[in-house]
This record gives sequence, C-alpha cells and structure tokens, in this order.
Amino acid sequence: MPKTPRQGTPPAWTSADLTDPHARDDKARRVQRMFASIARSYDLNNRLHSFGRDQAWRRAAVRAARPQPNDHVLDVACGTGDLTHAFARAGVARVVGADFTPEMLQLAEVKRAKLPPKTGGLVSYVTGDAQALDFPDASFDILSIAFGIRNVADVDRALREFRRVLRPGGRVVILEFDRPRFAPIRWANSFYSGWVMPRTAALIARDREGAYRYLPRSVQTFMSRKEMIHRLESAGFAHICVRSLTFGVVACYRGMVPG
Repeated sequence: MPKTPRQGTPPAWTSADLTDPHARDDKARRVQRMFASIARSYDLNNRLHSFGRDQAWRRAAVRAARPQPNDHVLDVACGTGDLTHAFARAGVARVVGADFTPEMLQLAEVKRAKLPPKTGGLVSYVTGDAQALDFPDASFDILSIAFGIRNVADVDRALREFRRVLRPGGRVVILEFDRPRFAPIRWANSFYSGWVMPRTAALIARDREGAYRYLPRSVQTFMSRKEMIHRLESAGFAHICVRSLTFGVVACYRGMVPG
C-alpha cells in the first residue's frame, strides 16, 4: 500500500521547497516519497491529464530507439511499466525495468502479469537508482527513461551511468516535458499545467505530498534543450537529436554510444 504522511508530518513538497526543487539536497528522498504516495492513481492521472497522449509519446520513444530483435533494453525510472511493456511489444529480446519506488514496481508487476505470456516473459523488474545502476558495463543496447530524468538528483551522474551500461552503438532515449516555443501554446500549457492540472490531479490522487504542485515547477525550472544536449555530449553520447511532440509540450532526445 502506498504510504501516506502521518498527521502533522509536512508534505514532501511545500511552496517554499518549490522555488527551485532541483536545488534541494534531499530531492531524491522527496521524489521517492512523493511517487509512493500517488502510485495507485498514477496511470489514471497520466491518461486523463495528457488527454491520452502519454501512450503515444511512449510509442514515439520506442520508434526513436529503433529496436532490433536481439536488443536488450533497460527502462530506467520505469514507474508502472508502460514504456517497459511498449518495448516488449516491439519484439526485442529482453527488457528490464528499474525504479527506486517499490510501490511503482508492485503495480508494474501486476500489469506485466496481464500481458500475453510471450510478451510478459521478456520483462523483468528490479529496484534500482538511475545514478547507480547495478549492471555490468556494456550490458544493454537501448536505455530509456520517460519523464524521469527531471526527477534525478544528479543528472550528470545518471547520464554517465547510462553511457556505462550501454554497448558500443547503443542508444539512449529520453522523454521529458518541455516548455513550448510558440507563445500561445506556451501560455495555454502553462495555465493548464500550473493551475488546472495540479488541482484536478491532486483530487484524484488525494495528494498530500504536493506531487502535482511539484510537477509544473520541476518542468519550469529544469534545464533547457540546449543544456540537455550539452550534458549528453559531456557524458559521451554522439549523434544527438531531439524531436518535439504535441506542439513542444514533450521533447524526445536520442543519443548514441560511439562504436
């Protein structure tokens, strides 16, 4: 069962914390606590508040990775397993989902059990931290992370880990919320994500941890596309490209390991 804060316990994210949530020394602990509290309603809120587009974004990430039948895939910050299962349906050899929130992994296992045996048999789940992946060097052909890099405490450390566990020629694919370039879209998205969504999502999730106030602030204060590309290059990735999805609300990055 997801944990809820005890009476009198401050939420994971207060207004004061959200000035720049990425600057918090204890960001990882807060993020883990936040996701544990909203795990049960996570998929429902994703479907409703993306108007069903979240699944299309994940399919776009799978296409960007160009999966091959013999590929081994690591899906980091896998949550409830939507992207993990999308890769399994793409016909790869093996998919591992890793997340540091046990409550999310429990739901992912429930969903895996409902997949056709041939597809579900390709999938396994492990508890894991993006910043310290418990896999040997050059273990995977594809590494994906959907809406998770923004929640990592040390992005550079995570990207170096991604590079380490990928084989030469391997691909990293990152899906992340972005700030649209076109002013009317940017304004509409800001109003929706900053005012409408936090209220309706919090009602559905019975959110006492500030998760849906953290979401828009963590997007607004996260690094730019240019900076993300620079970080990927610094971590050792090459041939980096980025594609806008849904009018720039989401960015899909792809980089390759030389070799």
